[in-house]
Amino acid sequence: MRRQILGAVLVLWLATPAWAAPFDQQHTAWDTLLKAHVVVAADGHSSRVDYAGFKADHAALTAYLAGLSAVTDSAYTGWTAPQRLAFLINAYNAFTVSLILTQYPDVKSIKDLGALFSSPWRKVFFTLRDQQHSLDDIEHRMIRAPDAFNEPRIHFAVVCASIGCPMLRNEAYVADRLDAQLEDGMRRFLADRSRNRFDAASGTLQVSRLFDWYDGDFTKGLHGFNSVAGTLAKFADELADDAAARAAIKAGTVPITFLDYNWNLNDTAAAP
Repeated sequence: MRRQILGAVLVLWLATPAWAAPFDQQHTAWDTLLKAHVVVAADGHSSRVDYAGFKADHAALTAYLAGLSAVTDSAYTGWTAPQRLAFLINAYNAFTVSLILTQYPDVKSIKDLGALFSSPWRKVFFTLRDQQHSLDDIEHRMIRAPDAFNEPRIHFAVVCASIGCPMLRNEAYVADRLDAQLEDGMRRFLADRSRNRFDAASGTLQVSRLFDWYDGDFTKGLHGFNSVAGTLAKFADELADDAAARAAIKAGTVPITFLDYNWNLNDTAAAP
């Protein structure tokens, strides 16, 4: 009888689909892919993506995406807020990579993947939380939805496959380190002089246009961010090397201008 019971349990286990297993909150499969195919710059402030490598590992990426899509909305809503946010950030980044791969190596910019009257971010091409969605749905209707997470630092975590974007980390976002990862990502981005810098010649603070597009997210008092200028003041040490410039940034007396955004693909195969 005992042998029959063990046999029945084994048959049931073998018949259980992979998606029925508990979701891996460490996002191990995605973490492995990122460590293999994301190259961080020597200064640690930016990264490039080896899309050819991702393409060679397409089966592993597809399996991870299938695991994301298999998570039901009821399972998702039962998680902690950090688990939900880490899931959405990783999903955005992984599905973005998969979108690039649909036309790689011919694609030179994610913007090339849009249609005449629609952007690539509005393209509905994957399932998440039991419904078909677009990248915009993840960023604006899930992550940035009113009172969903109230987390302005996500703008330095979700990556649109472009050189102008914050770096794609070479590790997955995970709930137990999420706050530290978000803070680190924002500091690394602001320390990148190609995208944020104090210009001594003009006496202006030249920053990424992300702060122009999403200025409202930096005026709500979250993490002490009450304005774009006030937000940047908190990161003066990352933005300038000169002590006087840092003091002026902290005082909020430096005029702010926004740099052009580089939409070229953040590919390791592209010229620096």
